[in-house]
Amino acid sequence: MSAEPTVNGSGSPEEQTDGVDDVNSKKINKYDSGAADLEKVTDYAEEKEVISTDDISGAMTIIGDRRLKEAADKIAKEKELQKVSIKKSDVELIIREMEISKTLAERTLRECHGDVVEALVALTN
Repeated sequence: MSAEPTVNGSGSPEEQTDGVDDVNSKKINKYDSGAADLEKVTDYAEEKEVISTDDISGAMTIIGDRRLKEAADKIAKEKELQKVSIKKSDVELIIREMEISKTLAERTLRECHGDVVEALVALTN
């Protein structure tokens, strides 16, 4: 047999199937290499996803401590605000002028240390 190229499908059937087999084997190798790459990526991702329970419990402890601290700070702030003395007439003035609830008027007035003008400015901003 000669090694002449086949033109328009001419040539022996063996030569045609050899060419098809080569193309199919190249395709299979291409897909296999993609699967191997995918295996590498998933292995890496699985390694990263593994988290120890010590890390989780440590994070939960930190979050719990932070929440307790924030709650304690809020309670301390409320106690400080309760110590500020305010006049009933000032509260009524703010309620009437700003058309807000009594609790909001009292809180704002306490935050402004009993200063009516500062409380009105704070409520308008």
